[in-house]
Amino acid sequence: MIEIKHITKTYGGKKNAFVALDDVNIEIADGASVAILGKSGSGKSTLMHAISGLDKPEQGEVLVDGEDILRLKTRATDRFRAEKIGFIFQSFFVEGGETCYDNVSLSLETAGVPRAQRKRRIESALKAVDLTDKTKVRAKHLSGGQKQRLAIARAIAGEPAILFADEPTGNLDSATSAMIEDLLFEYQKQHGATLIIVTHDEDLAKRCERIIRIKDGRIESDSAIEDAIRIAQGKTVASGAHRHAATVTIAAAAPLPEPKKPRRQAKQSRATKPIKKEAKK
Repeated sequence: MIEIKHITKTYGGKKNAFVALDDVNIEIADGASVAILGKSGSGKSTLMHAISGLDKPEQGEVLVDGEDILRLKTRATDRFRAEKIGFIFQSFFVEGGETCYDNVSLSLETAGVPRAQRKRRIESALKAVDLTDKTKVRAKHLSGGQKQRLAIARAIAGEPAILFADEPTGNLDSATSAMIEDLLFEYQKQHGATLIIVTHDEDLAKRCERIIRIKDGRIESDSAIEDAIRIAQGKTVASGAHRHAATVTIAAAAPLPEPKKPRRQAKQSRATKPIKKEAKK
């Protein structure tokens, strides 16, 4: 479980302060696929950096399995990211002068994976992204799509419980984008991992179980909350090949009190009954 509580992040000084995140609160269940959707400058990447410990906000907490990662010291934070998190960025960030095999190996060394386990994990990761035939090829000789697949192999080789993808298809054509998306969701399903995708792509976002829209550093809407309210009201929620209703526990979701029945009017006593005048004969 990831719990983001009252996160606020500001850049700049007092005179030119820019509030990137403004009191953001989110809960993400283990194994969920979540899209953080927003335009450029909305705060979506800043939110990802805060959740993953890449950046520290001025206020708030980020609890992962009950532990506030913002309170960890630098070495402990680095270990947490290496062991539990995989990153995929729009710009790939692969080592061009290194082979595909060595690119993946470097990530495992950083994570402290024993040498005896590395070969199996490297081969498994390269096979998952269909780069087995490129094992000894230097990354600088790969196409854009192949570099992104290599970035995914590097991210999943450590078998992270949380996978972050920041605009993973932003620089790719539609066919390659679909392939990259399939790889991400396949890993999420096979490993029960939490997949958090930062994007401005509506179609990619719709493949996730949950869509959180962010605007001007604030949560504009959250499909999980909207679905939970519909369920509480006895209404159906959207469903489809890539869209499932998220399960959310709503505080104070106790059954609504039954409406009070109207009181019966008390029988009028003889003293209060209007006296009927006798008709004149």
